[in-house]
Amino acid sequence: MLKTRIMPTMLFKDLGLVKGVAFDSWRRVGSIMQTVKVYNMREVDELVFLDITATREGRAPDFETIDELADECFMPLTVGGGVRSVEDVRRLLQVGADKVALNTMAMEQPTLIREVATRFGSQCVVVSIDTRQHPDGRHEVFIRSGTQATGRDPVEAAREAEALGAGEILLTSIDRDGTMQGYDLDLIRLVSRAVAIPVIASGGAGNFEHMAEAILDAHASAVAAASIFHFTQQTPREAKQHLHSRGIAMRL
Repeated sequence: MLKTRIMPTMLFKDLGLVKGVAFDSWRRVGSIMQTVKVYNMREVDELVFLDITATREGRAPDFETIDELADECFMPLTVGGGVRSVEDVRRLLQVGADKVALNTMAMEQPTLIREVATRFGSQCVVVSIDTRQHPDGRHEVFIRSGTQATGRDPVEAAREAEALGAGEILLTSIDRDGTMQGYDLDLIRLVSRAVAIPVIASGGAGNFEHMAEAILDAHASAVAAASIFHFTQQTPREAKQHLHSRGIAMRL
């Protein structure tokens, strides 16, 4: 049986880690290297590192920082932000990333998904889908760190990503991001039912039962979280123990 993963998310901006609400990430939450060292000790399954300003600023990924980060990181590392080409992916994998998250380019140039999957394998391709919910209940995909609407439905986007060779979907509710009020279970359920590849739930975790709901009720394959680990005393190890007690297969 495949084990469910706990994946802390690190948002990188101006040489430090930040966190906010609904993608308004302004609050500084510490040093990236110190954070990675803490997660090493806390038996995290995987880490997600997202440079949230690279695409909007037209920058390439910070390969030097990723290289230093990967040297300290003793668990699989997913890196996103500013990825525009197969060459960017090659360099990220070369400096130590295990997987690469494609967000804006996955929507604007979806053939890049196939190119990367063909060159390096689907296992390293994570398509990151950020969504907002409209008053009528409709979900819409946004790009450029949640600042630009695409008019696309997340279910359609996820199906396309899978068809092009993506290995996983990182699905984030912008509305729930940083609120710690729970994941958008309806959104996760819709996308999880539409694809066969793993869906990582992101945006809204405030306690361990929120994680259990995303997995048991909405069929997420993994849960990503940030605020719960930055702003409370709850740890990834405790999250694993709680989910295991709920009958979920975990790496303990």
